[in-house]
Formats: sequence, C-alpha cells, structure tokens
Amino acid sequence: MIEIRKPGLATTVQDLGRPGHYHLGIPQSGAMDRMALRAANLLVGNEEGAAGLEATFMGPEIAFERDALVAVTGATLPIFVDDVEQPGWTALEVRAGQVLRFGYLTAGARVYIAISGGIDVPLVLGSRSTYLVGVMGGHEGRALAAGDRLALGSARDARAGRKLPEKLRRLPGSPAELRVVPGIYDHRVTPESAAHFYADEWKVAPEADRMGYRFRGGRPMEFVPRRPPFGAGEDPSNITDSPYAYGCIQIPGGLEPIVLHRDAVSGGGYFTIGVVISADMDLIAQMQPNMPTRFVRVDLDAALAARHARREQMDAIRAHLAR
Repeated sequence: MIEIRKPGLATTVQDLGRPGHYHLGIPQSGAMDRMALRAANLLVGNEEGAAGLEATFMGPEIAFERDALVAVTGATLPIFVDDVEQPGWTALEVRAGQVLRFGYLTAGARVYIAISGGIDVPLVLGSRSTYLVGVMGGHEGRALAAGDRLALGSARDARAGRKLPEKLRRLPGSPAELRVVPGIYDHRVTPESAAHFYADEWKVAPEADRMGYRFRGGRPMEFVPRRPPFGAGEDPSNITDSPYAYGCIQIPGGLEPIVLHRDAVSGGGYFTIGVVISADMDLIAQMQPNMPTRFVRVDLDAALAARHARREQMDAIRAHLAR
C-alpha cells in the first residue's frame, strides 16, 4: 500500500486509457503524456500500460508501506526520498516507511510516477484511468486527496538504478510546434485567415486541462459568408453538431483555438480547422500557460512519418531498458 500524505495538484490514477467507447460519449482518458508513462513503467519493470499517477504542476507526497521501485518521468522537478534528492527518469529504490516528495516545477507541466506492481484500483470498462468529468475509474472517480490509501499490484523483477538518457526523452521547445492536418471544416474560414492561423504565434491560455488546451494571441478568424444550415447557430463558427476526433482544434467564435485532449467531449457544434497529429499530442501535456506556440500545417504523409518516428523512439526506449 501507499498513503497520499499530500495530494499535490490534480493528481489522478492513469494508465493508457479506455479506447472503444468514444461513440458512446466516453473519452479515452489515460495519461496525457503517454510516452512518459510508458517509460516510467518500463523503468520499474511494469507492463507499459500499468496504472501510475499523473500530477499537474505540483507533485504529491507519498508514504510507502512496502519496499518498491519508483520512477518519475515527464516534467522536471526536484525529487526527494526522505529529504535526499534523487534523479528523474531513473528506477529508484524506496523502502517501507520512507516518503517520496517533490520540489517546485522547473520545466514541463505533468509528472508521471510509476511504482513497481502498478496502482491496483478496479478496472472500469477495461481501464484504471480516472475520468474526472464522468466520475469514473481511478480512485473513486476523483483526484487524490490527503489520507487516500492505494493498493499496489505484484511487482516483477527489476533493478534499481536503470536510467533513461536525455536523448530518449521529449519536452516541447520554445516556441512549441504542433503539427496539424487541416480539418474537414477549414473551408469555413477564408484562405487568408487560415494562413494567419499557421503564421501567428499563439500562447497557452490558463484554461488548459485534461479536456483541452486553449490558445490566445493570434488574429481572429474571418469566415466565408453563408446561410446557416438547419441545426447550426447564427455564429459563423457554428456547425450542425458533428463528431470530434481526438486532437481536433475548435475555434468558438473564431477567437481562441482549443485543442481537445484526453477527457474531451466526443462531439459538438463548433467547426474545427484541423487536427493536431498523434505524434505531438504528448507535447501538449507538457506545455505551461503562456508558452509560445506555433501550429504547423502538414499533410497526411508527414503525419504518418511522424507517427513512425515516434514509434521508433519508443522502440529505442524499450531496447535501452531491456539491457
């Protein structure tokens, strides 16, 4: 067992999510930075999809009731075991009775904590991930609170001290670049306005969470004149309700783009100018408010090549940690 002494900020149990239910309005959820969670699990000998903890901006304080291996990946912040500072992206040995805690964030936004054996909470629709809006999964469907006690699964053979080198880690640059495949509704804006969307520098707004990231600072969209179709609103950014893909960029009122993320709704009535490619969705999880950002237009071939490169990076992580 582990005990949460201090919950940090928005700390939840997450695995790789529950795909297959989006058509019912249930999002995939799961770790926003999937590569960071996978790496943390591999470091401590878990299956890649084992449940760990995701903390935003501020890490929790955790007391251990049994010996365990722990790995902390994702965002950069000081890591302490009984007040002794420890390295990140490393398999750390924590003894029963010791406490894991964290200092202040220095880079990135979300921290992933994997513990040997994984967090053993009940499966809901095949996943242990927390879906906060639906009060589903994780620990009682909510963010963790002080005093919560979580069971751990059976640990597998692993060794302390294994480390993932910096060349195999990934955080967004500055400005961050998010590659976008144009969406099926980008015809709603003028060609000049679409060009501005990709040319302008945007900044992450404070409204950035597991449902979506809002961006500010670019020029407003200019829409092609139309007669509103039945079922759509009078606002030119409205469409007849339509499904959303994971990573869609909607722009309500043509003002502030929102990239839909792990806990986003599955449909709605705003046009989408494009979709952030799957290879870049992990980067969004590590972007802080006010981070400068550019959207980069790419075609499907470039998106598929980026997905292949991301798989190669994950293969390199597996190969390194299998030594």
